[in-house]
Amino acid sequence: MQTFVFPNWVNRFTVVSIVGGLAVAGYLATCLFGAIHPEIINVGHQPKQPVPFSHRIHAGQLKLDCRYCHNTVEKTGFAAVPATATCGNCHGGNRVKEGATLGIVKGDSPLLEPVRVSLETKNPVLWEKVHDVPDFVYFNHSAHINRGVSCVSCHGRIDTMEVVTQVEPLSMKWCLDCHRNPAPHIRDPQLVTALDFKPEDPQAYGEEWVKKLGIKPNVSCSTCHR
Repeated sequence: MQTFVFPNWVNRFTVVSIVGGLAVAGYLATCLFGAIHPEIINVGHQPKQPVPFSHRIHAGQLKLDCRYCHNTVEKTGFAAVPATATCGNCHGGNRVKEGATLGIVKGDSPLLEPVRVSLETKNPVLWEKVHDVPDFVYFNHSAHINRGVSCVSCHGRIDTMEVVTQVEPLSMKWCLDCHRNPAPHIRDPQLVTALDFKPEDPQAYGEEWVKKLGIKPNVSCSTCHR
């Protein structure tokens, strides 16, 4: 009786298959961990920042437009964290540099020492991200801002927050719910940073702007996973 013997390449193929399977499983587990990590989807996420910046004072009391600091939000996919030079316009301290006197609002406050050090050393202030999505998710800020989606829809009433806190889950279901019925979140694009603006009937008001702007959100997988 002849015995069947597997060729030697089967042994190598088996090892490669096992290693490959483990690698794929590890990758999927990593993606899942990133997608459900508390710092990604947990409402209430509130990391400690190197400087206690108050949006309640700056955006609320002083009425600074969001785009003064986040100046790329209308032009690119990301809302830039401001360079320290932006902070220095007001808080640089009473020092003269390159012939210009830097801003002196609370210039000697110990809480603003990281800002002064950053201005002198050119090293950035290491801010902690509050709102983040996994790397496998594509999100474009400019596409939303230029179509009348207010900062409030995703970030809440930032102008009332002493410390910025995540107020929405940033989950796939949450995004899809908005894409399927965008009207309640749409407004005149000129009012996207008017955080206290609230129409009497958000649905009816939004539907008017959906028609004016020709908004037809895509809900296919490739919209966010490219």
